[in-house]
Amino acid sequence: MFEKELIEAIKKMKEQSPSRNFLESVDLSINLRDINLQDPSKRFQIDVQLPNPVEKEVSICILAEGAQLVEAQSVGAARVIDKDELENISREPKIAKKLAQQYDFFLASAPLMPIIGRSLGKFLGPRGKMPKPIPPSASIEPLLQNYGSTIQIRLRQSPVVQARIATVKMENEAIRDNAVAVLRNVESRLEKGENNIRSVYIKTTMGPAVKVK
Repeated sequence: MFEKELIEAIKKMKEQSPSRNFLESVDLSINLRDINLQDPSKRFQIDVQLPNPVEKEVSICILAEGAQLVEAQSVGAARVIDKDELENISREPKIAKKLAQQYDFFLASAPLMPIIGRSLGKFLGPRGKMPKPIPPSASIEPLLQNYGSTIQIRLRQSPVVQARIATVKMENEAIRDNAVAVLRNVESRLEKGENNIRSVYIKTTMGPAVKVK
């Protein structure tokens, strides 16, 4: 893994990014090669937990019932939906579509998954937001903490993976470690690993892309 080269690229990225009146994100782009994306097995969607959380609140919606519903209501999820509300939403396509756009991640009590699949699947599925099932004995609070530092990576029709991995004011080493976490996860899903990576770029929201040599 080219960690030294990442640090050099991050320094150059910051040098080329003047101060702005808002906090810029740092984005990583991984261009791939020799991958047949016509083959569905070569595509992927993975959740990556970053070692250094990005200073952005991740919005999580929990669909729950029973004891998990009670716990979800007490641990500070962005939104909690019970079974009755879920059934009401399923009859309102506009509300369901808005819900899918509004939250980063969805978690759900396992028994609700068949209902969610029928009622919200067509809205959540194309966005890669189908809920992660919560096992019956799992505690919800640790899940929220984990997803607070999690990003989603998708490889679909185009041979490029893009991810928001940091903010520009984070330390260079923290940005590097987040980039390495993403690269390792992507490599693990590629048939030839690092050899399937054509190039890697890093940039701020408004700044130019810097190639990691």
